[in-house]
Amino acid sequence: MAGNAVLSAPGGRELVSDAPARPDIARRLAIRSLALTDFRNHAQLRLALDGRPVVLTGDNGAGKTNLLEALSFLAPGRGLRRARLSEVTRSGSEHGAWAVAAALAAEGAQIRLGTGLAPGGNGAAAERRVVRIDGAPQSGTAALAQVLSVVWLTPEMDRLFDDAAANRRRFFDRLAFGLDAGHASRLNAYERALRERSRLLRDGCTDAAWLDATEAAMAGNGVAVAAVRRETLARLGAALDTAGQGPFPRPGLALEGLLESWLDDSAALDAEDRFARLLWQNRGRDAQAGRALDGPHRSDLAVRHGDTGMPAAACSTGQQKALLIAIVLANARMLKSVAAAPILLLDEVAAHLDTGKRAALFDAIEALGAQAWLTGADRFVFAAMGERAQHFSLADGQISEIPANLKNMGHV
Repeated sequence: MAGNAVLSAPGGRELVSDAPARPDIARRLAIRSLALTDFRNHAQLRLALDGRPVVLTGDNGAGKTNLLEALSFLAPGRGLRRARLSEVTRSGSEHGAWAVAAALAAEGAQIRLGTGLAPGGNGAAAERRVVRIDGAPQSGTAALAQVLSVVWLTPEMDRLFDDAAANRRRFFDRLAFGLDAGHASRLNAYERALRERSRLLRDGCTDAAWLDATEAAMAGNGVAVAAVRRETLARLGAALDTAGQGPFPRPGLALEGLLESWLDDSAALDAEDRFARLLWQNRGRDAQAGRALDGPHRSDLAVRHGDTGMPAAACSTGQQKALLIAIVLANARMLKSVAAAPILLLDEVAAHLDTGKRAALFDAIEALGAQAWLTGADRFVFAAMGERAQHFSLADGQISEIPANLKNMGHV
């Protein structure tokens, strides 16, 4: 990459990254600079990177997960903790706002990303998230999906298959963002129309034209959402088939949803008409229920252990973790085949794997050419990464790079 990467945060602060890109990773999609301002426990954090995977170690509470959360805001949505914007602001912040800025390098080009809570936006009713790409303000977070894909695994997701369908749906939609940048916008448009229809029915609206228009928006966007999910599922299946035998099980994946099933044997336009008619027919029922009882907002991701056929929810915690990792790695291979591997945020993931699976995960990350960010309390867990990664230590609000050679990789 030619020249320095100038990174502008929404608050106007700048960071210049002069870390040289290594020749073997110069063409990868990677974050080269990161700046946080008043984000969680980080008043100011500046990080210059060379494109390799990143290992963050330190005691619990040092801010490792907070840093991953900041990176997760470079994707559409509410971040890996799904926190309100005002909850992210550091206690004692002078301006009551926070900012995350990054310089992204890909194929020799550079893109500057910035996002944060607008100053004066504290309080749930006044929250407003700012997004800038190369300094230009964006109308919403969906624009970020056109630049990069970010996928994460956190300890809270270890029981994803036992959790509510909404969480599995959200997880799968994040995978789909990388395949179709417009998926985030269509999903947001569908959910806005869904909320508007529920409000109209709750208020006893008798304006048929208004309801018709809202239901048409739900039908058009809803079928598009279902179609992208189906395409993502098909491509994930192909990526899983190419993985071969390894320490991670081959998940069996299926989408359980009304619109997704209609698209098995119907054209998209026919499915739209059918869904719009269904919504019209069920206005009374949905008004009584207080919500729409049919649509892609009710779909679910069904996962089985490929070797045993056992539902993922019935598998052990370790098996579920392995299934999740297999899905994320397959998604990264899928995205690499069509564009670039996503940024992977893997919080405390290695500590829950045996030595063989840890080595397999590190090797898979290297083979993908993905910039993965891995956290843990113990440096020894990441010894096998060696110089394949940049290693940093967090302590007392400070971050410092540590050598990757094995003689310095003992227990913290």
